[in-house]
Amino acid sequence: MNTLKLKSMLEHFYIEDIGDNDLSSDFLFPEEVTGELSIIAKTDGIFCGKKVIEEGLRVVDHSSTAICHIEDGEQIRKGTVIATAKGPVRSLLKSERVILNLIQRMSAIATETHRIVEKIKGTGTKVCDTRKTMPGLRMLDKYAVRTGGGFNHRNGLYDAVMLKDNHLAFAGSITKAIEAVRVTIGHTVKIEVEIETFEQLQEAIAVNADIIMFDNCTPETIKEWKKFVPETIITEASGMITNDTIRDYAEAGVDYISLGYLTHSVKALDISANVTISTN
Repeated sequence: MNTLKLKSMLEHFYIEDIGDNDLSSDFLFPEEVTGELSIIAKTDGIFCGKKVIEEGLRVVDHSSTAICHIEDGEQIRKGTVIATAKGPVRSLLKSERVILNLIQRMSAIATETHRIVEKIKGTGTKVCDTRKTMPGLRMLDKYAVRTGGGFNHRNGLYDAVMLKDNHLAFAGSITKAIEAVRVTIGHTVKIEVEIETFEQLQEAIAVNADIIMFDNCTPETIKEWKKFVPETIITEASGMITNDTIRDYAEAGVDYISLGYLTHSVKALDISANVTISTN
C-alpha cells in the first residue's frame, strides 16, 4: 500500500468529518486529558487495515501511539482486541469513526475474498476484483482483496486495455479494435477482450489477444471453448457467477474469475471502538 497516498486520503477524510473542530470533544475535554482507545472485533472474519489504524491516529495527532495486535490477513474472532492506542482524548475521539469506517469495509472485503478463495481451492483458478470499487477508496479496496488471498484486475482505465461490446461495436470487429490500439500502446500493456460467442472467441485467438474474458457464459460452454485457447492466452470468466456456481466456473479451467461484488456489495464487518479516560 502506498503510505504517502494513504496519508493524503486520510487527511481529506478527516477534513470532511472534523471541519473546523469537533464541537463535542473539543469543548468538553481539556487538551491535557489523555485516554486509551481499544478497537474490538464484534464478529468473526479476516482483519485488514493495520496501516489505516497506525497512520489514521498520527494524521490527527502525532503524539498518539497505536499498537496493532493483529496483522493484516489474520483471522479475528468476536471479542478480539485488534488494536490499542493512547493519546489525548480529543484526538482519539476525532480519529475513531474514520478509522472504523475504513477497516470495517476493508475487513469485509478481505473476509469475503478469503471465503471465495477457499471455496475454489485446488482448482488452480485465481479470484480477482474489478473496477467496481467505491470511488476514492480503490487503493484500499484492492489492497483488501489481496489481503484476503485474491488478485487485482487492472487498477484503472490507464494500465490495461479492456475491449468491451461498445468498443467492438464502434471499431467494427475484434480484429480492427485490437489492431487499432496495438499501434499506439506500449509493448508492456496487455490487451483483454470480452467475448460471448464462439465466432468472437475464434477471432480473438486469431488476432492473438493477451487475455480473453468469457462474459456471461455458462461453465459448460467455457469448458468446451477453453480447449481451443492456446496456453499463451490468459482466460477469465465474469458475469452470471454466483456462490453456488463459482466452483463450476473454476473447474471449467479458466485462469481467473473476476467478481465485482467483492468490492461493491459487501456488508461491513462489525468492529467497534471504546475510549477510556486515563486517571492519575
